Amino acid sequence: MTTDSKQMWADMGIDLERHDALMSALEPAYKEIYLSQSNRPEGMAFFDYVVGDIHGIRVRELKEHAKNGGKVVATYCVFVPEEIVMAANAVPVGLCAGTQFSVPLAEAVLPQNTCALIKSSFGFSLGQICPYLKASHLVVGETTCDGKKKMFEILSEHQPVHVMEVPNKKTQLSRELWRGEVNAFKNVIEQLTGNGITADGLAQATRLVNERRRALQRLYETRKSRPVPISGKDALLVTQVSFYDDVQRCTKQVDKLCDELESRISTGEGILPPDAPRILISGCPMAIPNWKLHHILETAGAAVVCEESCTGTRAFSHLIPENGGTVDDQLRAIADRYMQIHCACFTPNEERLDDIVRLAEEYQADGVIHYNLQFCHTYANEAVKVKKHLEETNIPVLPIETDYGDDTGQLKNRIDAFLEMLG
Repeated sequence: MTTDSKQMWADMGIDLERHDALMSALEPAYKEIYLSQSNRPEGMAFFDYVVGDIHGIRVRELKEHAKNGGKVVATYCVFVPEEIVMAANAVPVGLCAGTQFSVPLAEAVLPQNTCALIKSSFGFSLGQICPYLKASHLVVGETTCDGKKKMFEILSEHQPVHVMEVPNKKTQLSRELWRGEVNAFKNVIEQLTGNGITADGLAQATRLVNERRRALQRLYETRKSRPVPISGKDALLVTQVSFYDDVQRCTKQVDKLCDELESRISTGEGILPPDAPRILISGCPMAIPNWKLHHILETAGAAVVCEESCTGTRAFSHLIPENGGTVDDQLRAIADRYMQIHCACFTPNEERLDDIVRLAEEYQADGVIHYNLQFCHTYANEAVKVKKHLEETNIPVLPIETDYGDDTGQLKNRIDAFLEMLG
């Protein structure tokens, strides 16, 4: 961290003592989990650099954008349409937090039996720790779970918040409701920025976001190879960084990494032996620096080959048709694309069950771990159907419930037993 960065954070109202404590804990954890890996792709150097200056260079870019009259829109969920934000010359940036560090701060206000992601996110705001939150002009929430939507009410006492209502069904009436929410969001963003959203602007933004989705799809395609050319935690990191990095820069770097990975595949080079157990992780999202499960699995000799989650396939699996058309035409296409995300908030949600089986087959997974954050009742209850569905299709599954605390020993024992069962 530079002196310039510390001054920037101070000017933004960041609690420097807490922030320094967070950064001091992040650096050794990253070295242990990431930099200790052998035979890493050279293309991961960019992502190492991003994490090494996680609250520096990108925050300065956002502040420069604001200095030039632009707006920054912070989001907590893959349901928020980035295309609309970008079409108004605003910058979207993801906010979720994956660390225990800020949880005690949130528990002074929120109930303790709230999921760790909500508490960690709110704690970053309450503790004045997150520069991305400080750099934003609007926070956009959504109603994918009861805990988050009530947290957003409290968060709105601290800064401007707009909440999008995500329906819980995929009926025609629900789709019309969601299309109305997307149209309303367009109006909110136009009012925030003072910029009218045009058909050309939407088309350009859609193209840029689709290009990043294609790059991430390409990355995941390489993970279908045997041996796998990149570790699961490195692939997870790429997706995590994609939520807040510049869209075009991220696309370029992911494609560059994929060039290297495809070269590795052509020569049979991998990061683990070809017969390493292949694991698909399904369930709750994993925000930086939540790398615990991947690290335990891969240090035990397994290869994490796919994530069916919002920090995995749900973030990029579906493209928006680039057919142009009027603003209304494009808003409808955008709304329809986001309704293809198979979040556990939907009922019924058979599509997600089918997705998990399809992905397990495509990635040649030997087993599935259903990952659930403690007190995330939506995914915990859906895990019952996931487990039953996978058992009926003869796919081994291990349900794991955890939080951001240090329960590594207990998790390792369960994972070792699961891997041994897979043989």
